[in-house]
Amino acid sequence: MPLPAPNSPRKPLHNRSIQVHSFEREDGLWDIEAELIDYKSYDYSRSSGAVQKAGQYFHHMHLRVTIDRSFTILEAVAAYDAAPYGDECTAIAPDYADLVGMNLLKSFRQQIKDRYGRTAGCTHITELATVLPTAAVQTMANQRRVAADPTKPAKRPFQLEGCHALRLDGLVAKEHYPKWYVAPNSRKTGSTGQA
Repeated sequence: MPLPAPNSPRKPLHNRSIQVHSFEREDGLWDIEAELIDYKSYDYSRSSGAVQKAGQYFHHMHLRVTIDRSFTILEAVAAYDAAPYGDECTAIAPDYADLVGMNLLKSFRQQIKDRYGRTAGCTHITELATVLPTAAVQTMANQRRVAADPTKPAKRPFQLEGCHALRLDGLVAKEHYPKWYVAPNSRKTGSTGQA
């Protein structure tokens, strides 16, 4: 269902697109590529006097990570097609190789903040990095099902309790994850003992 119609006339100003694509590699690893594009819906003058045309990208960045089955980053590369401050922006790209060794499922977003916060990184490449964990989970969902060993006891799927729809006492858990479903009145309550 789309958003409801706005209740006031309006004009477009800024446009941002983030896309993520994933690939299974022949060497048994996976690539996840993220792309960010920004452009304005109107012409404007840059400080140099040049005119930035409506629709002309002023941010166009890419980030690719290669991961293994455990979601550990083995390779990482950042690249720019457009950046507002030219070499001052793009000079940071090699620093994103430091993503290597990080695990997308183990405090990744905090590690990104710690390593690339403020002047230690590019705001937009760092933003791209933060979308990688959920894209990786979607990428690997079928792989993990196929690789599951039916003789081992199943572990609770990590996504449970990760969002409102996937709470243990919700309808999704009841229908799709009945083994881990917890009836609403049997969940632990606050320290007062009241629901």
